[in-house]
Amino acid sequence: MDAGIIFAPAGWLVPLALRHLRPGGTLALAGITMSPIPEMDYVLLYGERTVRSVANATRRDAEEFLSLAAAIPVRVRVQTFALTEANRALQLLKRGEINGAGVLMI
Repeated sequence: MDAGIIFAPAGWLVPLALRHLRPGGTLALAGITMSPIPEMDYVLLYGERTVRSVANATRRDAEEFLSLAAAIPVRVRVQTFALTEANRALQLLKRGEINGAGVLMI
């Protein structure tokens, strides 16, 4: 991909996203806070990949982004879990066994 945006406050996503970024691409970290970014191999940055933070993202910015994403279209993977399965969902998340977003259905 040419560019990516991480909205989730999960630093462990940064190396995963960088693996899919083309040389010269940019990864924007759009969360207000984020857990620590883990140590990673330099090869993920090599090729002039850029990681940048976004200081201010407004609700309108997000709405415009989502409209654009629908027009492209950007597709996401979602795995749903009943609220009673929350512990199982967290175990799968911890082991990296959720492909996409894990969502608890209330």
